[in-house]
Amino acid sequence: MKRIAVYAGSFDPVTYGHIDIIKRAVRIFDSVIVAVAHNTGKNPLFGLAERVAMLKKAPRGIRNVKIEDFAGLAVDYVSQCGANVLIRGLRMVSDFEYEFQMALTNRKLNEKIETIFLMPNEAYSYLSSTLIKEAAILGADVSDFVPAFIGKRLKAKLKSKVWTR
Repeated sequence: MKRIAVYAGSFDPVTYGHIDIIKRAVRIFDSVIVAVAHNTGKNPLFGLAERVAMLKKAPRGIRNVKIEDFAGLAVDYVSQCGANVLIRGLRMVSDFEYEFQMALTNRKLNEKIETIFLMPNEAYSYLSSTLIKEAAILGADVSDFVPAFIGKRLKAKLKSKVWTR
């Protein structure tokens, strides 16, 4: 039986930390579905199709990865995929409380789905998509945090957006 896991998130934008989690996951599972959430509640900078397209390009060369999008509950999507594992990335201890709460809620919603936490390489442990976007808005070079093509898309997206504070 194939071991399938789902790595779900908003990926707005995908960072080297996300890619590192994908690499770690494919060493454990036969197949990893990277699932981009429709979650409009987060008010993403990139649209769903853009995030999916970036994720299809970012982990090139990593075998057994499938990129999809989903709406609704992650545990329902995991179950629909024939998987029973939901992967979540943990960067810092500060992530743990929220992720633990979500994992317990997901377990209550579907006890057949297990949540597995993976930590990225220390070099990426402080990265978050929000931090990358904020740095890019302020004109920082984000090339150490995201693949070059994503950095270019981020820069172009920010130029076209009107910012109000």
